[in-house]
Amino acid sequence: MIKAKGIQVCPIRNDDIRKHGAANDALIIRRLCPLSRNVRTVTSKNYSIEPVRTAAFTTAARLSSRKNHSFVDALGARSFLLRRMDSGRKLKIIVDAMGGDFAPANEVAGTVQALRETHSAFEAILVGKEGEVQEQLTKHSVAGLPITVVNADEVITMEDSPTAAVKQKKDSSLAAGMRLHLEGKADAFVSAGNTGAVLSASTLILGRVKGVGRPTIGAFFPSEQGVCLLVDAGTNVDCRAQHLYEFAVMGSIYVQEILKIGNPTVGLLNVGEEKKKGTEIVQEAHRLLEASKLNFVGNVEGRDILKGKVNVVVCDGFVGNVLLKFGESVPSFLKNRLKRYASGSVFRTLMIALMRGPLRTSLKDMDYEEHGGVPVLGVNGVTIIGHGSSSPKAIKNMILKAVEVAKSQINKRIEEALAQTPHPAPLQGGAIRVTA
Repeated sequence: MIKAKGIQVCPIRNDDIRKHGAANDALIIRRLCPLSRNVRTVTSKNYSIEPVRTAAFTTAARLSSRKNHSFVDALGARSFLLRRMDSGRKLKIIVDAMGGDFAPANEVAGTVQALRETHSAFEAILVGKEGEVQEQLTKHSVAGLPITVVNADEVITMEDSPTAAVKQKKDSSLAAGMRLHLEGKADAFVSAGNTGAVLSASTLILGRVKGVGRPTIGAFFPSEQGVCLLVDAGTNVDCRAQHLYEFAVMGSIYVQEILKIGNPTVGLLNVGEEKKKGTEIVQEAHRLLEASKLNFVGNVEGRDILKGKVNVVVCDGFVGNVLLKFGESVPSFLKNRLKRYASGSVFRTLMIALMRGPLRTSLKDMDYEEHGGVPVLGVNGVTIIGHGSSSPKAIKNMILKAVEVAKSQINKRIEEALAQTPHPAPLQGGAIRVTA
């Protein structure tokens, strides 16, 4: 185990470590491994190196040598054993340092803010072009902060094809970071990069939770009753009824674990409240949800979201993403209208100035920076996706959300819930498509 002031690195063998002198009274410790490339951790000179031969590595090697076990099985076993060996350790969060429009500046700043705010309650792993990341770190006071930099020379841009980019740019910050998560070297992955690529990497590299047909992302909307979770928020444009049912299950469990709502209500977004409204797929989904053990209240309409009629709203990704982008535009629209009103006279300007504090507070829940990012539900890991233009504050909140989700048992509960498939009664006279 490598120990130093304010930092602790995962168990490694003595022969994996090379020591080099460094400026600024620091020591650079390099660890070479086949999947993570160069890992450099800056620590103080007050360090100690203890020989470690963990059972996890031995078990992983033994499993991988068996013909009936895959490499992923071995990685999973090692991840499990490492967690069991040190249950009291700090969580490790990977940050895609090259994801986002303002990377790596905002990613580094947000990481430092999150560590400062939580008094280093977790360890951060910044994955990206090492030179650029280290340059940004020099702009902050990082002494004593548990930050590790993992080099990755390639970058997946917003213009890249999601699936192709993940397969072709294997040394990208996204792919390298996701592989570290797969190996069990971290508990969560955070990125403000190409949304499609992050989703593809999460599905292809981490894999799906057993029983999940399609992973999904959820987004919180403010409501009169608090907040409401919308799923799918843009992952799956075309869905079958079974997928909508799975979204409802995953969304309900997420709300229970994160918002601590005991028996969240679930509504199916439709053009009317009647059962026979909407497309055949929506009607079939209604039957599945009605026959499930979820607290399903029936169809809901767009106006019910902000009213807070239900805790979870289910829809396909096309509708969900349109709603999400519309909601993101509301705060700036209201601010613009208020500025125009204030410009009419000095009295109006003074009146708006007096209302600035209450208005900012009341609109806080509608600011994406406050929520940080959205989780990918249904993959074997924890992935948080943020807006491409995420500020340091948004990155900070993405990381804090990752810590919160990593502490929960969401994936285990999803697998257990989806093992029980509902069996709705057959339709009388077949399905009928009815529109509003």
